[in-house]
Amino acid sequence: MDPFVVHILGCGSALPTLKHNPSCQVVEIRGKMFMLDCGEGAQTALRRSKISFQRIRAIFISHLHGDHCFGLIGFISTLGLLDRTAPLHIYAPAEMKPLLDLQLQMFFRPPSFEVVFHAVDTTKQEIIYEDHSLTVTTIPLEHRIPCCGYLLKEKPTLPHIRPDMLEFYKIPFSQVGNIKNGADWVTDEGERIANERLVRPADAPRSYAYCSDTRYVPTLHERIKNVSLLYHESTYDEANLDRAERYFHSTGAQAATVARDAEAHQLLLGHYSARYSDEGPILEEAQKIFPNTILSQEGMAVDVKN
Repeated sequence: MDPFVVHILGCGSALPTLKHNPSCQVVEIRGKMFMLDCGEGAQTALRRSKISFQRIRAIFISHLHGDHCFGLIGFISTLGLLDRTAPLHIYAPAEMKPLLDLQLQMFFRPPSFEVVFHAVDTTKQEIIYEDHSLTVTTIPLEHRIPCCGYLLKEKPTLPHIRPDMLEFYKIPFSQVGNIKNGADWVTDEGERIANERLVRPADAPRSYAYCSDTRYVPTLHERIKNVSLLYHESTYDEANLDRAERYFHSTGAQAATVARDAEAHQLLLGHYSARYSDEGPILEEAQKIFPNTILSQEGMAVDVKN
């Protein structure tokens, strides 16, 4: 299968610490690279992860709190220094455009490549990016300002050819495409070989839901049903539930409840408050509800699996 990997560049919350950077991830899917949020320190983390700056096709910003976007103009400026020529697509709430335009005018002259801005409606769940192999869909979230997550999902692929059957029936390679698309095979003797004998089922499409800053939303699981990997913010533990409610954040237990109800395959926690030197209590509370839970940490590369 083609790689589908989530690279964690930052998983802290608003206050940077010596342990964590603000929010930033890179998702590698079917040979393409997409960045999710771009907090401070994104460029250094990219270097440490040995990810090429030039491979980033698009950046998806969840909301306009600084720990999710203060690194953006610096990253764009560096791409200019690297003589990028390919357009860079930015998907973000509409309120970001005048700010980004002002920064580009101030710090990005003359541009060597085009920065294409796409305004995102954070109140709707809709496809905002699509190519031949994947879609990116918005996930409305509930935070103190307009905010949305993003669902990256593979498109279904064709079934796998069985090489042993090709050899047994002496099927020419030129017919592989037809068989993958459902055709039977007729031998020289006139025997029809049913398509299901010639192929193995296609791999199930994998998906990744990035749910950044949000309070617990009881209906969120309906939007990400059966997701392969769910990243859900877990700023606090249950002892600080009052803070989570006050600041429109979630606890690890609440994130696990969303994962359980969504029937997710795996849960990835992150966006930890700077008050924690050890996120163990957050993980323990989550695992009691959803055992297949892990903590995100800078430098991790998490495979998305079904």
